[in-house]
Amino acid sequence: MKVLMKGNEAIAEGAIAANCRHYFGYPITPQSEIAAHMSKRMPKIGGTFLQAESEIAAINMVIGASAAGKRAMTSSSSPGVALKSEGLSYLAGCDLPAVVVNVQRGGPGLGGIQPSQSDYYQATRGAGHGDFHMLVLAPDSVQEMFDLTRDAFDLADRHRITAMVLADGVLGQMMEPLDVSEKPAPELPPKDWALTGTGSHMDGKKKRQIINSLYLEPDELERQNFARFEKYAKIMETETRFERYKTDDAEIVVVAYGAIARVAKNAVNMARDRGVAAGLFRPVTLWPFPKRELKELAGRARAFVTAEMSMGQMIDDVNLAIECRRPNLMCSRVGGMVHTPEDILGKIEEAAKL
Repeated sequence: MKVLMKGNEAIAEGAIAANCRHYFGYPITPQSEIAAHMSKRMPKIGGTFLQAESEIAAINMVIGASAAGKRAMTSSSSPGVALKSEGLSYLAGCDLPAVVVNVQRGGPGLGGIQPSQSDYYQATRGAGHGDFHMLVLAPDSVQEMFDLTRDAFDLADRHRITAMVLADGVLGQMMEPLDVSEKPAPELPPKDWALTGTGSHMDGKKKRQIINSLYLEPDELERQNFARFEKYAKIMETETRFERYKTDDAEIVVVAYGAIARVAKNAVNMARDRGVAAGLFRPVTLWPFPKRELKELAGRARAFVTAEMSMGQMIDDVNLAIECRRPNLMCSRVGGMVHTPEDILGKIEEAAKL
């Protein structure tokens, strides 16, 4: 069944389809429709909607619900996610699964309410203090806003990790047809770590569980961090996602994610019409970043163009992936400005002359 839905509403419905029944949030443009939609839907399905007194309170409520073994989420936009950073680090330190949505807006500071992609570093590098990663998914359509949010809950539970859906104001506000068909639930590990009490059971009392992110003995904290990074290595091997568009014979490869990947496809088609063999590589997981697949393209492409609504953040991962073996031109729009196909086409043609 297809319905016409706004991107932010699709995120809410994706969470509900994933059996999320606990949402804690705080309104901030351009993601407020997620909270508004959840406020209407959750009471009807026996779920919990709570508008917290702050972004900090919302992420700590997620910690509590997740520790009890429940699927929980919060959503915000750029400055609101910055306020959640301590809680994100606590989630990682406790190895708790959760889903966090960031519908990005321009910055720094309060910036503006128009779309941006300038939280890439925040999501993939600096979500909070300490050594940890979040699994970061970047949709490029209303359909993927739904699908990747639903997937995020499964990935979070499978790996006991925070999964972030990193969208932007373009995707959050646009409306497109959405297929909300159900899909079979995957097999996931039991949450035998959850704090569900120690009452009597058929086989005796349940073992007492402790969820904690504080380790005063340095050797114990070191063991925890090493074990966590073994998990991250497994995620890098098994959960990396990407899309390739006309890259088989591409001499110029555009790298873009989210809404700008859609613009880049048009630019690639325009370049092809002008005789330039261009293609698009779209990372769907920003962490783990698809380094191996991009490195493979660097073996045959002549140059790259990185297009993002920032002054240049993902470009660092692109350069690391291609080991700086090829020129990589930056195509930036910032402050809430969105690329046109002509913006990216101009950089493709510039790269073709190198």
